Amino acid sequence: MIEVASVHDWLAGHRDELVADLGAYVGHESPSGDPALLAVTLNWLERWIGERLGTASRRELVPGGEHGSVLVLDFPGDGAAPVVLLGHYDTVWPEGTLAQWPYTVDGDTASGPGTFDMKAGLVQAVWALRSLARNGYTMPPIRIVLNGDEEIGSPVSRPVIERECADAAAVLVFEGSAAGSVKTARKGVGIFELTVAGREAHAGLDPEKGASAVDELARATLTLHALTDLGAGTSVNVGLVHGGTASNVVAGNAAATVDVRVRSRTEQDRIASALAGLRTADPRAEITVRGEWNRPVMERSAAAGQLAELANRAGAELGLDIGECAVGGASDGNFVAALGIPVLDGIGAVGDGAHARHEHVSIAAMTERAAVAAAVIVEFTGNLGGAL
Repeated sequence: MIEVASVHDWLAGHRDELVADLGAYVGHESPSGDPALLAVTLNWLERWIGERLGTASRRELVPGGEHGSVLVLDFPGDGAAPVVLLGHYDTVWPEGTLAQWPYTVDGDTASGPGTFDMKAGLVQAVWALRSLARNGYTMPPIRIVLNGDEEIGSPVSRPVIERECADAAAVLVFEGSAAGSVKTARKGVGIFELTVAGREAHAGLDPEKGASAVDELARATLTLHALTDLGAGTSVNVGLVHGGTASNVVAGNAAATVDVRVRSRTEQDRIASALAGLRTADPRAEITVRGEWNRPVMERSAAAGQLAELANRAGAELGLDIGECAVGGASDGNFVAALGIPVLDGIGAVGDGAHARHEHVSIAAMTERAAVAAAVIVEFTGNLGGAL
């Protein structure tokens, strides 16, 4: 364990630099759907990381095509397995948001698009490493993995993340905290499309000749919503619905998008079975289910609990009660946890307003959380396949 208080004092002495780095980063708009802006942001990030940490021993850029590319940077250290620092640089905010809502610092609060989700987290990660280097601590091998498609489900980056984390001693995900707490469990997420093919007919002259796709979709919606079990951590939501062609036509088609959140693999299997078993009441109609589990369940593991304990022990030296929690949202940490790799999520910023106009972070907490992250990282120095 490092001397957390002295490392924090060093970071607090560089507070203005952290604030400036965050401002420069937020100043690069990076909406998930704009590969050109994402490329500019990633180029800036790579230069900035080089300035703060030096030249990486290994660099790999995986092109993202119509999405953001994935950047992997390795830095040497003492140990057999790397500690992976995982984060995304895309945001939900479209180009032009910054002109209406510029980066602002008011006392202890920094606000602007992407501050909490999750640009401040990456600034903290880099400064955590910088604080260790500048204070003479030996570190384990470090691998930084940055992706630009997290907000849209990580379609390009998932296999890269899984590959680059497969040999990790531990993975720290610098997503924002939950009111300060780190996250040791996240729900799995499934996105599914229902399409119903019915039979059109005149609704007034011969309705009996029709098979209503809308009717069948309504029945399926009630069936799916009945699967919700909040006590078990499961929610099923038919959130988008459309169908039919006119009010006087028995609908020949209908479709819906379904969002599913589950807390356990048992519940995931239950919902998957129910989706596969959907049938129409009218045999002349047909229902089709397409989609996938976008992110697997991240169930709390003993290893994740040990990582949380390391973070809490370091936080206690700064007078912080960090705690740990389970949350409903998913992250790229879900992919890693499914591989059996120890994951600590939510070690990033303390703030609020992800995906909202009041998005902000605490500046004092940035230096505190960077010191906590540094303390967790250094525990893996000299590891032989993992310190847990």
